[in-house]
Amino acid sequence: MLRKILVPVRGDGMVASVLGHAAALAKRHRAHVVVAHCRAQAKDLMPSGVPLPAFARTTFLKQAQDLADQQEQHLRSVLHRLTAEFGLTEGDPTLGEAASCAFIEQNGRMADVIRSNGRLADLVVVAKPDRDRNLGTNSLKAGLFGTGRPVLMCPGQKPAPSDLGARIAIGWNGSLEAARAVALTTDLLQAAAEVTILTGGDGETHGTTTEDLVDYYRLRGIAASIVKFDARNPGAALLEKTVEIGADLLVMGAYGQSHERETLFGGNTQTVVDRATIPVLFVH
Repeated sequence: MLRKILVPVRGDGMVASVLGHAAALAKRHRAHVVVAHCRAQAKDLMPSGVPLPAFARTTFLKQAQDLADQQEQHLRSVLHRLTAEFGLTEGDPTLGEAASCAFIEQNGRMADVIRSNGRLADLVVVAKPDRDRNLGTNSLKAGLFGTGRPVLMCPGQKPAPSDLGARIAIGWNGSLEAARAVALTTDLLQAAAEVTILTGGDGETHGTTTEDLVDYYRLRGIAASIVKFDARNPGAALLEKTVEIGADLLVMGAYGQSHERETLFGGNTQTVVDRATIPVLFVH
């Protein structure tokens, strides 16, 4: 069952988006949301390679500490407001009775916070990376490669669909990553009203067919339909078909090739990351 959702946040203006998507799923599954604020350490903000007199160093560290305190207080006030707005109950988990939310703070890099908290979460929720501003790529990468858990990527500043998870599309090509996506998202699909398997042409080169997946889901009480498509760019086609069939969430395996190779030379996952305007749940 989906019981714990991790939402790592920082002062990047994406708090409302990621918490909104987490809250929508939490209410559907009566799950507990853990909002983890990544607080930068003052020493990490020191200019590297620039020698500073002792008094200047002390002053800089004090100012950095004060700024971090102000950011934390502001973020807490924003989270209190959003928690109530999104219909979550603040406090300890309610063991499946209602959607709840708690706030924690940890010092260090965002990637480390995601790894340390995400490995015992059922889902990690992050914002879509902004490669032009060099924001969010490490968070998505840490979630996918550092936790072993599904990672939900939220599209920009868009609000979450109120019925997020009601109509789910799953991208299937028979690969190892796609199979892991199937295995780790069964709870989400069991709670959906409609499940559609999207598969591209003759892309099933791994010996496991779409019909096999339909049978697998049937054993778990999931009725899934199949939509096949032909496209030169399967990543773009997955996004287009997901919107076309009216699904509110795309589930897919991620980075069958290395992250670095796809970032440099392109690939289906990177295409989805760059072009997505809908929520996408990735599993590596």
